[in-house]
Amino acid sequence: MSSANVKRLLRPKTLAVVGGRFAEAVIRQSDLIGFKGEIFPISTKRESMQGRKCYASAADLPTSPDACFVAVDREQSIRVIGDLAGVDAGGVVAYASGFAEVGEEGARLQAELINAKADMALVGPNCYGMLNYLDGVALWPDEHGGRPVQKGAAIVLQSGNIGVNLTMQQRGLSLAYLISVGNQADLQMHDYVEAFLEDERITCIGLHIEGLTDVETFSKVALKALARKVPIVVLKTGASVEGQKLTLSHTSSLSGSDALCSALFERYGISRTHTLSEFLETLKFLSTVGPMPSKKIASISCSGGEAALLADLASSQGLELPQLIAEQKTALFKVLGEKVSLSNPLDYHTYIWNDEAAQQACFAAMTSGEQDITLKILDYPRPDLCDISAWNKTARAFINALRQTEKKGVIVSTLPENMPEQTRDWLLAEGVAPMQGLEHCLLAIKHAHAWFNALENLKDLMPLNPSQLLVSDGLTLNEYESKALLNQFGLLSPRSLVLSLERLEPSQTGCDALGYPLAVKVLSADIIHKTDVGGVVLNVQSFAELRQAVLQMKHLSQDFLIEEMLEKPVTELLLGISRDTQFGLTLTIAAGGIWVELLKDSQTLLLPTSPRDIEVALKKLKAYPLL
Repeated sequence: MSSANVKRLLRPKTLAVVGGRFAEAVIRQSDLIGFKGEIFPISTKRESMQGRKCYASAADLPTSPDACFVAVDREQSIRVIGDLAGVDAGGVVAYASGFAEVGEEGARLQAELINAKADMALVGPNCYGMLNYLDGVALWPDEHGGRPVQKGAAIVLQSGNIGVNLTMQQRGLSLAYLISVGNQADLQMHDYVEAFLEDERITCIGLHIEGLTDVETFSKVALKALARKVPIVVLKTGASVEGQKLTLSHTSSLSGSDALCSALFERYGISRTHTLSEFLETLKFLSTVGPMPSKKIASISCSGGEAALLADLASSQGLELPQLIAEQKTALFKVLGEKVSLSNPLDYHTYIWNDEAAQQACFAAMTSGEQDITLKILDYPRPDLCDISAWNKTARAFINALRQTEKKGVIVSTLPENMPEQTRDWLLAEGVAPMQGLEHCLLAIKHAHAWFNALENLKDLMPLNPSQLLVSDGLTLNEYESKALLNQFGLLSPRSLVLSLERLEPSQTGCDALGYPLAVKVLSADIIHKTDVGGVVLNVQSFAELRQAVLQMKHLSQDFLIEEMLEKPVTELLLGISRDTQFGLTLTIAAGGIWVELLKDSQTLLLPTSPRDIEVALKKLKAYPLL
């Protein structure tokens, strides 16, 4: 596959279609979307298709097509795609299913498909195809709800039906691309992202991921996106056991460890979302508003109920509502008088409703505080039943207040449906994000702050290199050997000595030198959980007690670890380093001791990492206040 062919596929000037009704649907959708280039149908059964002459084979085409859509069965697809490769076609969408997602025979056929396509760029197989709303390209055999745009979000999905649904979204998110990738036999998620980063018309990138096949390359492309300040938002499925089973049968991709995927996304400032609504609202916020330096927000509404709801939701998301400064209070009192309680969130009542000048003064005072963004809560009535002119005045007053104070702000409806299309389009034209749904707006702000932190940390970030893993299964060290190794790297452990059963009495001097009380532990690389087998005795107060402890454990081992007893710890942490075939070395930090299984309070970091990232991870633990 060549990068030139990827570009030909994504921004084609000529198309070829192969098949029956699905191929015909692609021509129809391409005409509807306004494709300006030539389209060549290939069919041995028809003379024409959608008013265009049919060619008997790829060899009969008048020119080499940039992009092709092949909708025949899997065996025919292999042959046809080989023919297209023979005439130097740029790329192809393989619509047919029945490849690696169905088992060994399908995997064998998918390998044949890859061999047949040569250096063409291939989308699929087992996919819906591609919509390019920037250049008017619809390699897509179904209805869709998008329209031509000048710039917007590029979304890549592993589900065709979810793709159809997303084109119908009414969120004010301009779609530049929507691509259903299926099995990803050739083009991977990182290939699409890398191609999008070369197109300045792409404002943000959304990925629906069921599994990543090349974590190392994905990490490098994610770093490139971060450096170019192009936000990436992910909807990752396959977190549950049931979801992982469906993922494997659906697209033949392995979900991998969900915790490690989350660690990967967090490391590179990729926003992980959990619902389609959060996915869309986050894309819209990041591409319109950008990164957030802090979690400080302010809210304006003319309802006490809305103000209280916002306060509760903000608190649950860890967002901050800074108190009003003196200058704000003075300016607000001047507009609102003594009947309004001045606070953040602000309920300014309805005294100045429909008074645009007064509202602008109020909003300007409110936006001039210590927050990084101000939310104006505004639910529109139905424009087909109501007069919305007063709501437009309020929105205009807020827009002008933002310009006056040169601050960031959004207009957000408490319910997604309470933001009419004409209002969304107008707000976007004015540079203000029309956010739909309070909770998802606040989640988007949280994601924007995480993105800011990643941007700030860019110089310290490194790509992953899981290929450097050890190839052996490793070996188990006993506790003394383990602690001796850790001591070399500055991790302190209690003073200790090793004694054997046959040299018990001569060890008394060394044990007495450690000082009582002591801990006595069986020492064996084969016994990992010593407490479970009665291999630990604590608070030993004398050598006589120590001798008794050793003798009662002699059936477990002939060697013992004697350690000084430390004072009761502040808290216990579990630290673990693991090797993963996809992600490489990973570090887990968790609440330790009896809390491990009870709280399941852990954070996972991919290695190499940094002191800053470790500190951030520690602060996310429920146990952190104890530290």
